[in-house]
Amino acid sequence: MRGETRTAWPAARRAAAGLAVLGAATVGYGVYERDAYTLTRREVPVLPPGAAPLRLLHLSDLHVTPGQHRKFAWLGELSRLVPDLVAMTGDVLSHQDSAEPLRRALAPLYSFPGVFIPGNNDYYVPKPRSPHHYFQRHPGGPHKGPELDWDGFAKDLVADSGWRDMTHVHDVLTIGGRRLDVRGVDDARSRRDRVPLVAGPPEPEVDVVLGLSHTPEPRVLDAFTADGVQLTLAGHTHGGQIRLPFVGALVTNCGLDPRRARGLSRWTAATPDGAELTSWLHVSAGLGTSPYAPIRLGCRPEATLLTLVPAG
Repeated sequence: MRGETRTAWPAARRAAAGLAVLGAATVGYGVYERDAYTLTRREVPVLPPGAAPLRLLHLSDLHVTPGQHRKFAWLGELSRLVPDLVAMTGDVLSHQDSAEPLRRALAPLYSFPGVFIPGNNDYYVPKPRSPHHYFQRHPGGPHKGPELDWDGFAKDLVADSGWRDMTHVHDVLTIGGRRLDVRGVDDARSRRDRVPLVAGPPEPEVDVVLGLSHTPEPRVLDAFTADGVQLTLAGHTHGGQIRLPFVGALVTNCGLDPRRARGLSRWTAATPDGAELTSWLHVSAGLGTSPYAPIRLGCRPEATLLTLVPAG
């Protein structure tokens, strides 16, 4: 019996050492993948028959802090895509001193029309939070740090770029000779959204109807779809941030099904009379992470070039 115990201890130590090495390698790869920015391309069939394609660059969840020079350089290089429209769906700030470096990084994209809305993390500096909260559908408790000057950033961004702040705005934009019905809301995760302010049927003779919501909460998606929105752009989920093989995302940190944590999917909403309406939903995996969870696994940070094409 004593001999068996002496034999078992080295095996246990080897197993523990192996697990430690595996854990360190996993964390190391997660740190690498956090900065492995990638461009995803998707087609969305929403335009009228015969319409020319429209190229839409979707950015989300940049979570910028000072000194992220690789991210800043990569953002500037996206101007080579020559998009017809840039849409930025929130959580762009994570530090009091990140606003000016981010505006400089985005400058090469100011040659193109743009729209944007805030996310839940654009109002307060993030604070450390226990990971178990992210496995709750509606995690509670305060987790706000010092206030961020989102209003000041938004005004400066509009002045620098000419982009439209679509927070609780519903308007028709003319982009490259095409008419876009665009509506946006403040963040639904923090219950700042006021969907009735942008509600209503599409404006007449538009080529496409777009909705912007940082958090893809089902109540917002249902309302947008019922009003005739054809494509909603969202972020917030980070694509799950950690995705397991054959499983995918474990959480979305909102009411969205984890299977829709990133990419394109169809959303179905029921009308009061029992009919069903469908729309497209695109959830960006985003380009950043919280400063307190700086890894990604199986979910590279991304920007997405959505090419809108004729339906059918």
